[in-house]
Amino acid sequence: QVQLVESGGGLVQAGGSLRLSCAASGGAFSPYRMGWFRQAPGKEREFVAHIMLNTDRTAYADSVKDRFTISIEKAKNTVYLQMYSLKPEDTAVYYCAAGLQWAYWGQGTQVTVSS
Repeated sequence: QVQLVESGGGLVQAGGSLRLSCAASGGAFSPYRMGWFRQAPGKEREFVAHIMLNTDRTAYADSVKDRFTISIEKAKNTVYLQMYSLKPEDTAVYYCAAGLQWAYWGQGTQVTVSS
């Protein structure tokens, strides 16, 4: 049973930084890609970033491009989301996901950016 566990969320002032981590466990796990999504109150879940495990190719939502960086430490089955220049509109629950069709999801971690 694959499990994804996020950590690193919290409260930060606008302009600050946070790094989210997502550790995958549960036997042999080699997904096609891993990524991050977020859901703000009253809004639909939206894509943030992903990374392809075989090529390390990355993709980002326009709203976070040049401010967020996704990376992976394959030896630890852990993916990171480094967030810089945070804005109040980045406030959301951030979810880690994995798989070609995002079959696996974590429980989410809250990120709150105060103005």
